[in-house]
Amino acid sequence: MKSVVLLSGGLDSTTTLAMAQKAGFDLFCLTFDYGQRHRVELDRARDIAQHFGAMDHQIVKIDLRQFGGSALTDSIEVPTDRNQEEMSAEIPVTYVPARNTIFLSFCLAYAEVKEASDIFIGVNAVDYSGYPDCRPEFIKAFETLANLATKAGVEGKQSLKIHTPLIELSKAEIIQKGLELGVDYAMTHSCYDPAEGGISCGVCDSCQLRLKGFQEARVKDPIGYK
Repeated sequence: MKSVVLLSGGLDSTTTLAMAQKAGFDLFCLTFDYGQRHRVELDRARDIAQHFGAMDHQIVKIDLRQFGGSALTDSIEVPTDRNQEEMSAEIPVTYVPARNTIFLSFCLAYAEVKEASDIFIGVNAVDYSGYPDCRPEFIKAFETLANLATKAGVEGKQSLKIHTPLIELSKAEIIQKGLELGVDYAMTHSCYDPAEGGISCGVCDSCQLRLKGFQEARVKDPIGYK
């Protein structure tokens, strides 16, 4: 069985990769260099794909800085020191317009070429920043689209399934699941605005959600912070 796994180099996508491996899938990883300010995650993704013995790992360059509109791809300040209520009050400026739609479209093309019927994505609708493209209804709609939009789907050669094994888990539950599978979280990167050398800031939304997850899982986060 072949699977395409969307791998960012972060905690969630690495856990998802480990779950796909545990389920017996051959791993074909897809990572995006989209102009993100936290480019250190690309190096993490390379190491993680190699560590898990991926059959192939593609890093696709699409420069979303041309559009901007996000603190991750534009000269917009990354929010820091926000509490849970502030994070969930509205869709944050770290939302990259249509990012998961774009990424999944590339995954769909890659899966059709590789004759893989399964795509894994580590979206989460519990401990997350309120992104609209992380919700179950979005994934369900895209899966319907995927089976209408491909030659393999129309010809009945392939019924494509999008797996979201983390979607209903808290960050602590994700971490516990990963540790059970032997994931080394020291390999991962989550920070939106790292300092020189890739050191995590510890105060952006992503860092705070990660730290909260490790605290609730009662495990020490193995990465360093600024």
